[in-house]
Amino acid sequence: MSLKPKLGPEHIAKASAKDLPVSTKQCVEITRSLRYKNTGYAKKFLEEVSALERAVPYTKFHKDLGHKRGMGPGRYPQKAAKEFLALVKAVESNAQVKGLDISNLKIIKLVANKASIPFTGGRHRHGTKRSHLEIEVAERKKFGEKKRKESGKNSPEVKTEVKAEVKAQGEKKA
Repeated sequence: MSLKPKLGPEHIAKASAKDLPVSTKQCVEITRSLRYKNTGYAKKFLEEVSALERAVPYTKFHKDLGHKRGMGPGRYPQKAAKEFLALVKAVESNAQVKGLDISNLKIIKLVANKASIPFTGGRHRHGTKRSHLEIEVAERKKFGEKKRKESGKNSPEVKTEVKAEVKAQGEKKA
């Protein structure tokens, strides 16, 4: 049983990219860095990685990797970062079409899978890296926004109507 409330499809936007010519291992490390972050942070992070200003920390595929400034092992996967940036922009536009607030989107699902490798015969094999990417975002609630239960006793409109009726009856008696 999940403790998180289920979001309806009207609060979620999705995008996917199939058969991208990027390394699946690099994509897995980028997904670890961006999962459960907001889309504004993700776009800024990916632009910095593409410009070689910020490294992606490698936690799973880190054998023989040197340390980067301010972290342990890491790299600058530029090609994969550009593909992820295009995917984040696509999911934001999908969310905008659905009517969601794009400044308030959180990445709830980010998956990188290995795609089928095409058969490239001959001596000079090239272009054998393939990955599938999938992203889902949900609109976060604004801070301080609470749902009110619309029952008869708790509703403020019913309370004011009852008070108005009591006042009207009190005036009639006097």
